[in-house]
Amino acid sequence: MIVEGLLTSTNAAGQVNVAPMGPIVQGDFESLLLRPFRGSTTFSNLLETKTAVFHVVDRVDVIARAAVSRLEELPATVAATVVSGVVLADCCRWFEVEITDIDITNERSEMQARVVYTGQRRPFFGLNRARHAVIEAAILATRVHLLPREEIESALRFLTPAVAKTGGPAETDAFRMLQQHIEHHYVGEASR
Repeated sequence: MIVEGLLTSTNAAGQVNVAPMGPIVQGDFESLLLRPFRGSTTFSNLLETKTAVFHVVDRVDVIARAAVSRLEELPATVAATVVSGVVLADCCRWFEVEITDIDITNERSEMQARVVYTGQRRPFFGLNRARHAVIEAAILATRVHLLPREEIESALRFLTPAVAKTGGPAETDAFRMLQQHIEHHYVGEASR
């Protein structure tokens, strides 16, 4: 099963990167299969340090902003317990991982990660259609160079009513920001 969340990773100098990640969860979070794209900061950090922290969050606005590189400032963090890295202060659960196996033969790498420590901050808020729609829109925003424009626009039209009917201000703002990001991509593409 794939669980969407946020991954914090650091380079050897300790610089923190926050990125959305949908690892394949094995068992009851005993291990994760991380699949960062080659060339990404997450990919480089994981190759360098072999550690990270995966977070289950219910703040989809943070996932959306991280997906399109619009995090104005790093969310508050605390030191991880076992691995060299950081835990987001505002998360539901976190899983500190060590990379045990790396396959970089494809553009999207596969890194097997063993969970070495887990913690919980607060209960998960709950399921909401608008939050799921924002996650789907964030995924679409990261795929504008891979998917046909009509497919992305069709998916956004399908997701829009869920945000309008069930979203609060955070979900509405995040969805609008993602729509603008996607449209900006196509405007820039048309001007080339």
